[in-house]
Amino acid sequence: MIRDEPLVLGIETSCDETGVGIVRGNTLLADAIASSVDQHARFGGVVPEVASRAHLEAMGPTIDRALADAGVAFTDIDAFAVTAGPGLPGALMVGVAAAKAYALSLGRPLYGVNHLAAHVCVDQLEHGPLPKPCVALLVSGGHSSLLLVPDVAGDVRSLGSTVDDAAGEAFDKVARVLDLGFPGGPVIDRMARDGDPAAIAFPRGKYKDGTYDFSFSGLKTAVARWVEAKERAGEPVPVADVVASFQEAVVDVLTQKALKVCKDNGVHDLLIGGGVAANSRLRALAAERCEAAGIRLRVPRPKLCTDNGAMVAALGSELVATGAAPSDLSLPADSSLPIESVLMQ
Repeated sequence: MIRDEPLVLGIETSCDETGVGIVRGNTLLADAIASSVDQHARFGGVVPEVASRAHLEAMGPTIDRALADAGVAFTDIDAFAVTAGPGLPGALMVGVAAAKAYALSLGRPLYGVNHLAAHVCVDQLEHGPLPKPCVALLVSGGHSSLLLVPDVAGDVRSLGSTVDDAAGEAFDKVARVLDLGFPGGPVIDRMARDGDPAAIAFPRGKYKDGTYDFSFSGLKTAVARWVEAKERAGEPVPVADVVASFQEAVVDVLTQKALKVCKDNGVHDLLIGGGVAANSRLRALAAERCEAAGIRLRVPRPKLCTDNGAMVAALGSELVATGAAPSDLSLPADSSLPIESVLMQ
C-alpha cells in the first residue's frame, strides 16, 4: 500500500444492501455492509420501498462503521464514489444523495459509477490489476451479462445479456416453488451438494444458438411443472435432486457461453463476478472448463461477489488513478444506466 495514494470511500445502494467500502489504491481497508434481506424474506423478494427506507436508516451507521474499521477520520477521505445505476430507482437515490452531501461537505470530488463495472473492478482488490483485455461474466439477481473489458475505467462493452430472467432471479423463483425461502441462491447451493445433478434433464435455454445471450425463464418454468407433476401424482419430490439438476443447467449454460466469448474474441482471461459468482458449483465448473481451454480464471472471494461498497470504492480509486474527471454534483440516479457508461459526468 502506498500511503500517498488517494483514500476513496464508496457507497453502494442499488438493491437491498447498504455497502460502504474504503480503499487506498488497490488495498481494501474497510467493507461494511448492512443488509435488509430479512425484511424482504416474508415477501419472497425485494420490495423497493422497504429497501429505500432501510438504506436511509443504515447509511449513517454504516459510514461510521467503515471509518472505524479503516482507522481513518471522515476528513481523511480524498474522494467519494457511489453507484449511480443500474438498480432500484429509490434505493439508488438514497446512495447518490448521501454521496453528494458527503462530497459537498468536504469539498471532495465525487464519482458516480456503474454498478456492473464495479463488480468487475472489485477483483483488483484481491488479485491485482485486471488483464487488458479480459472477459467478464456477471451473474446476479438482476443481471446475467457477458462483457468485453479492454479497460474497466473507460471501455466496457456488452456482448450478451439475459433476455428474460437473470440467473439469480431464477434461483429465487425455483426456491419459492420448493418453499425454500428467500434468497434462494445460498440454500440451493447448499442442498444441491446432496443431490444428483444428472437426475433430471432440465432444458438449457439458448445453449447453442450462436449468441452470447441467456434465457432462464423456460428453465424455471420446467422446474415448476416437473414439481407440480410429482405433487399431482402424489409422489415425493426429491428436492436435492431437483435443485442439483436445476443448478447444473444454469452453470452449464453460463460457463459454456463465457468460454465461447473468450474463444471468439481471442481473450485468455475470464473474470466472474456478481452474487451468483459465490455459487460453489459455478466456481468449480468454471475452473474445470477454463483449465481445459487454457483460460486464466479470476473470481473474487464470495463476500466481494455480492453487492458491497468495496467494489464501488475500487472503481472510484481506478478512476482517480487514471485521471478521470469527477462527476458533476447534479448527477442523477439512473436505474437503467448502460454498461458503456462506466462513469456519469
